[in-house]
Amino acid sequence: MADTNFIDYVKIYCTSGKGGKGSSHFRRAKYIPKGGPDGGDGGRGGHVFLRGNRNLWTLLHLKYERHVIATAGEAGSAKGSTGKNGEDRYIEVPCGTVVYDADTGDYLCDVTEDGQEIRLLKGGKGGWGNIHFKTSTNQAPRYSQPGEPAEERNIILQLKLLADVGLVGFPNAGKSTLLSVITSAKPKIADYPFTTLEPNLGIVQYRDNRSFVMADIPGIIEGASEGRGLGLRFLRHIERNSLLLFMIPADSEDIIKEYKILSAELAKYNPDLAEKTRVLAITKCDLTAEKPKKLPKDLPHVYISAVANQGLDDLKDILWRELTRETFQDKEKIIHKNMEI
Repeated sequence: MADTNFIDYVKIYCTSGKGGKGSSHFRRAKYIPKGGPDGGDGGRGGHVFLRGNRNLWTLLHLKYERHVIATAGEAGSAKGSTGKNGEDRYIEVPCGTVVYDADTGDYLCDVTEDGQEIRLLKGGKGGWGNIHFKTSTNQAPRYSQPGEPAEERNIILQLKLLADVGLVGFPNAGKSTLLSVITSAKPKIADYPFTTLEPNLGIVQYRDNRSFVMADIPGIIEGASEGRGLGLRFLRHIERNSLLLFMIPADSEDIIKEYKILSAELAKYNPDLAEKTRVLAITKCDLTAEKPKKLPKDLPHVYISAVANQGLDDLKDILWRELTRETFQDKEKIIHKNMEI
């Protein structure tokens, strides 16, 4: 059964706070018979914010919190006193959370960084008190403004894991084993299809205290983009990976064919995935004496065995090289674009 602790989709009703009403008070003092208006402004209603939290990796904490409601601003009072602002509400989400309007399906925003704050709903502005409406021709205004109404919205929070390297392969390709060997992650490992029922993240330590994040995505099967197997639910997590590491066992009957099937499923789900940097790892090389000769062309590849600890340093070198190359290319594009401007 799937791990119920991994929740990557929730629907929430949110509402900001209504603005407080302005006061229509008049100053009354023993020796000031005509004190004039002194009604204060209403307080602002509470906002609703999204905030990225790197210590979260699932939306489980929001599974039963289906209503997020900020408080209303308080009404203004005498002596020009402004009402207290409503309390803001913060929705803590993992980095990599995408937000949609649940009623229209429109994309709203994307939380990608730790500590990033996005105001989802604006609290209503407090109304003006009658002190603002005093003029030379209207010395005693008996009216004030009501506070602005609150905003409300049904939203969908959808988690797409952020990782540098995403592992792509059929069930039992050795993805979980590799992740358990080169990171501190402890994914479930067994000799049957779909051992991995939820994505797992791990940090790969590299030379000179450098590191990168690797994600083990549940196995893809042919037809995953059409909803078969587990692939459709988790294909969206692959969208966020900077680099895709295709993993195919060395004892496969046709490595090129398997690679084409995996590529086709990704392309059917999202054509943009075809543009991502790719590396091919031929796994379980300890189980065969000969290295496969027919491999996809123009694709960096490495032979590894996670169980026998073979080729893992070479794998890290290739992954780091491709990751940094992509970073440099992105920087060059930005430089060229700025020069054109």
